[in-house]
Amino acid sequence: MANPTKPMTKSQVVTHFAERFELPKKTAAAILDELADLAVNQTKKVGEFTLPGVGKLVKSKRKARIGRNPATGEQIKIPAKTVVKMRLSKVCKESIVPKA
Repeated sequence: MANPTKPMTKSQVVTHFAERFELPKKTAAAILDELADLAVNQTKKVGEFTLPGVGKLVKSKRKARIGRNPATGEQIKIPAKTVVKMRLSKVCKESIVPKA
């Protein structure tokens, strides 16, 4: 298994799925790539994509606002823009960081 102190790489994830489900690595990689493409395309079209047990990708609009340049302190106008957020499911959050 991967080093527990570092995040897994894509090839390590592919190897894990290939071994877990007895698939060729090429098939496991194709499934992982398709899941990523599906998440991106659905979020673009519909505005959200849910990965059960993990969370939801959500497209969100930010309003224009006034901010400050941290170097000079002068006010600057920050334009409106669209961003993507990942909202973790309650089950995922509580599995990673249990309530105290």
